[in-house]
Amino acid sequence: MQRKLGEDESRPVVKLSKQALVIVADTTFFSRANGLTVFRAPHLKKNVWWQATIQERAEVYLKGKTHLEQNGFAIQAVVLDGRRGMRGVFAGIPIQMCHFHQKQIVKRRLTTRPKIEASRELKTVTDTLPKTNEPTFAANLSAWHEKWKDFLKQKTTDLNTGRWFYTHKRVRAAYRSLKTNLPYLFTYQKYPELNIPNTTNSLDGFFNRLKSLVFVHRGLKPSRRMKIIVEILKGRND
Repeated sequence: MQRKLGEDESRPVVKLSKQALVIVADTTFFSRANGLTVFRAPHLKKNVWWQATIQERAEVYLKGKTHLEQNGFAIQAVVLDGRRGMRGVFAGIPIQMCHFHQKQIVKRRLTTRPKIEASRELKTVTDTLPKTNEPTFAANLSAWHEKWKDFLKQKTTDLNTGRWFYTHKRVRAAYRSLKTNLPYLFTYQKYPELNIPNTTNSLDGFFNRLKSLVFVHRGLKPSRRMKIIVEILKGRND
């Protein structure tokens, strides 16, 4: 079924004149191994390519990018959720990391209401993402790290194995995520003429509406469910 959908449906969903597009690209899942990757042009409110998939893979994104380019569309910029491997697919194209997904990554590491002061302060820095710029955010992140660098280096030794690990590994992971993604968090400000969204909300909202329609038909086999999804994508493209 996946192969058939890839062959029959891996194409622009709507008829568009060849043009330059800003793309929001993401994958959603309807069950553990029943997913859909979609490229959406948010300014047109149109889904321009999709592919059924069993997991979110760079190869699927590359297929969509290649398909659009071979059909005369130029990708001016792309908004991604930050999953590893996807940025390499769009090398040479301005990439915006979704602010919502970045904040979610930090929240998973620090929780919604951190108890440790270092975590609370890092969450405060993260919360400024949508209302600041790169120099200010980078300076605040650097100042946070300078204040807490010794705290981050603290180690704990396992009394049973004698092996050590970083005591505050979740805080370290949250900081590392922000530091790694920093070059992609403010791309939308560097290219104001492209009007790049700073989130994947346009596609996330579409996914939510799609799932609400699909889950009305509970109990369907995955293959049948995907057929319905494809028909909805054809008929509902706004």
